[in-house]
Amino acid sequence: MTPEPQPWEVSARTLERLVRAAPGADVRSGLGAAAPPVRVSALGVRDEFAVTTPTPPPSEPAVPVHLYGQHAIVGPFPAPNGRSGRGSSGVPGDPYGTGGAHDAGGPYGAGGGPVADGPHGDGPHGDGPHGDGPHGDGPHGDGPQGDGPHGDGPQHQPCARCLARRWQAVRSVALRDALELGSGTRAAGASPYATPFAADAIAALVAMHCERQRGAAHSERQEGAAHPERPEGDSPFAPIYLVDLETLEVRRYPLVPDPQCPVCGRREEDSAQAATLTLAPAPEHAPGTFRVRPIDSYRLPVAAFANPICGALGPSVVYDVSSTSTSASIGCFSMRSGEYLRETFWGGHADSFEVSARVGVLEGLERYAGMRARGKVTKVTGSLTELAEQALDPRQCGLYSDDFYRDNPRITPFSPDRVIPWVWGYSLRDHRPVLVPEVLTYYHAPGLENRFVQESSNGCASGGSLEEAAYFGLLEVIERDAFLLAWYGMAALPEIDPATSARARTRHMVDRLAMYGYEARFFDARVSFPVPVVTAVAVRPDWGLGTMCFGAGAGLDPEAALSAALCEIATDAVNLQRRTEQDEPRLRAMADDFDQVAALHDHPLCYGIPEMAEHAQFLVGPRPRPGQRVPPRPRGHSMAAQYGDLAGPSGDLQQDLERCVAAVTAAGFDVLVVDQTLPEQRALGLTTVSVLVPGLLPIDFGWRRQRALGMPRLRTALREAGLRDSDLTPQQFNPAPHPFP
Repeated sequence: MTPEPQPWEVSARTLERLVRAAPGADVRSGLGAAAPPVRVSALGVRDEFAVTTPTPPPSEPAVPVHLYGQHAIVGPFPAPNGRSGRGSSGVPGDPYGTGGAHDAGGPYGAGGGPVADGPHGDGPHGDGPHGDGPHGDGPHGDGPQGDGPHGDGPQHQPCARCLARRWQAVRSVALRDALELGSGTRAAGASPYATPFAADAIAALVAMHCERQRGAAHSERQEGAAHPERPEGDSPFAPIYLVDLETLEVRRYPLVPDPQCPVCGRREEDSAQAATLTLAPAPEHAPGTFRVRPIDSYRLPVAAFANPICGALGPSVVYDVSSTSTSASIGCFSMRSGEYLRETFWGGHADSFEVSARVGVLEGLERYAGMRARGKVTKVTGSLTELAEQALDPRQCGLYSDDFYRDNPRITPFSPDRVIPWVWGYSLRDHRPVLVPEVLTYYHAPGLENRFVQESSNGCASGGSLEEAAYFGLLEVIERDAFLLAWYGMAALPEIDPATSARARTRHMVDRLAMYGYEARFFDARVSFPVPVVTAVAVRPDWGLGTMCFGAGAGLDPEAALSAALCEIATDAVNLQRRTEQDEPRLRAMADDFDQVAALHDHPLCYGIPEMAEHAQFLVGPRPRPGQRVPPRPRGHSMAAQYGDLAGPSGDLQQDLERCVAAVTAAGFDVLVVDQTLPEQRALGLTTVSVLVPGLLPIDFGWRRQRALGMPRLRTALREAGLRDSDLTPQQFNPAPHPFP
């Protein structure tokens, strides 16, 4: 007996029939025939991340129309002249691989299976991105480039399943939980919007787009162009249209193909051969930029990555108009981890909101790429014992204490005989592929049972060339290692006088911070390597609430290192007092019990409490007693005196990277690079890598997760650098959590 159709099925069939009968549906198009028919289905009726198998291709190309509430989403459209790529069955001409209202089992045909670890989520929350990714002028990376002159060739055509997955990823927590955790949704009744009026509007929209395609195809034939139509101006991504069926307002958004789409996803197989890297000359586009391209040269449509319908990095970008130091932008995506949707913030800090949004998208893509292997299929599993000759021993990167594993029995400690997933990386020291534990480079890899540690984005970087990305990734690892060595070793670092900076913008920003009530102080944090690392501290002279915040920067140009550190404290300091006041009871509880410092944001925020200043007095001096007169502090060292003996950057990122690698390997460490590039990054001419230096101190968040406290380097590095006469003992470590943002 045939089951009664669901209300959404009735509505979809009705609207599909009406659109096909509408006068505007019969129009010639760039496909060389009548415009393709529409295929109507509903969104929000099944978990799109759980459907991992393609469905049979439709008998004819069709324009998908998706219904949800009072909206219809039209597109993505079949590409003209059959250039849409391969569909679900691997046959050209099936750009969607999806069924419609007449196919059984759901809006795209039958499907089921376990809930997948779907990407992203439901919008920005909180105050801003003070996370574990790069700061300052934004992230930049490496990897193979695309088809165009700068690697920014055309994207492959997305399909309807891409849209459905992207749409679900930016829904509310309530809807995502209903779809992904099993309770599901049900239609209250048939849609009141499946009307001839709505059908005429949709048919006219399809006709308009097809006419555009016809004109673009004609121009392409006339000009001999190689690229398909790009309806979003200079955007490499195909458009979809949101139709409000109540007002008939139409909005257009670019749709980024989903690399994990089971229909059209293009993921490469991870292999030793694919991981092999060859460095090449990478000259800076302008002296002192350390970038092979300016940021405005990337065809980077912010709307493709932050929009409420299919934003690849979340539903929106928010501009922080309250910031008095930078024009900050903030975005957020969510990713499922079991029953929990983890929010990941991204953002940019520049002098204009337009640039900040572009920088923020670069950072968001970098974090999205580094969380799990979306651009490649990883297949290697095994134990260290089995793979020892070609694998990195994760114990070199640090493990949690025995007490931590005992108190957290759900987290299984690493052992050499434990079977875990691995990915291929490349040793820049030994010039050979190396297997790396997946959890050490993809810090949100699916499979909670495999996470014997929780990594962060430390060492992840993106940019316009492999050399550029690896350079910035390595600098980040060096920077955080130096910061932790100084903090937990309570090293007295040489202070730098920012008034001696050659950059007027640096001096002016220091003055602005003083106007906002914070003194900016800077310290030379070099320990083991001849690479400038600067630690910055913004301190309230009255030591009141919102007492201090920290930042750091590294680079072969000490001016750039100081500027990056300044950017971090300039962004955080102006909001620190307000944020501390809002969360004062919880932060004071942390100051009394460090075990309550559990998350990333806790580390910097708890130093807004004045009593925490005692743990930083080795660096900034003691907090004065009430009524105590504080004598003038001696001026710091000049930039020229502190760094004048160092060779400057070369102007070529390959040479700069090789110089940094040589410094690290000369001290006995390896440098490993894992390519994390997403297909959408490659289409834009971007690459992302993860750089690991086993043996350097890793940055962790949560007081009980501090791997650095158990690593040999923390005890020996300051002595080896001539900064102490003897090794540190655990009793000499700083007893407070690090304040790194």
